[in-house]
Amino acid sequence: MPIATYDTVLINGSVGTGKTTTAEALGDEVKQRGIPGAVIDVDWLRRSWPSPAGDPFRTALALENMQAITANFRRAGARLIVVATVVETVEQLERTACALASRRMLHVRLTASSDAVLSRLTRRHHDDEAALRWHAQRHPELANILDQAGFTDDLQIDTTDKSVANVTHEIITAIIT
Repeated sequence: MPIATYDTVLINGSVGTGKTTTAEALGDEVKQRGIPGAVIDVDWLRRSWPSPAGDPFRTALALENMQAITANFRRAGARLIVVATVVETVEQLERTACALASRRMLHVRLTASSDAVLSRLTRRHHDDEAALRWHAQRHPELANILDQAGFTDDLQIDTTDKSVANVTHEIITAIIT
């Protein structure tokens, strides 16, 4: 059985860069390789309403839920947790690593061209013009925030012209010995 050199892979990026799709494919790949693990899509951990004042993306709730769910996954034997989320600052990345009880985390940042993101978002939100408009406006804003965050020691992958299989392969190469 291959050994994962990390206990957590955090897949970060702006909207439409392929975080969830990549996390699901990576989860399938590590499962096929016999590595006990789990996949967490943090969007589902913050999906509640209304948002508390000062926390429009319900980050505090997401961190609490991540901590509880990760503890259960690790107790059940998961050696590698794959997480799809948006982390905007180094401090938030550290808090997320703590919530995930990660001793060795690979921070993967996905990027994509604006045209590729708009195409993906159009397919995703084809029946919801308001959601499409919000996500299309959010992408460059969030991409800029992530560019300015000062993240270090991460793996950055431009998904514009890469298949999910190729992106997954790049991550697998970084985490498996």
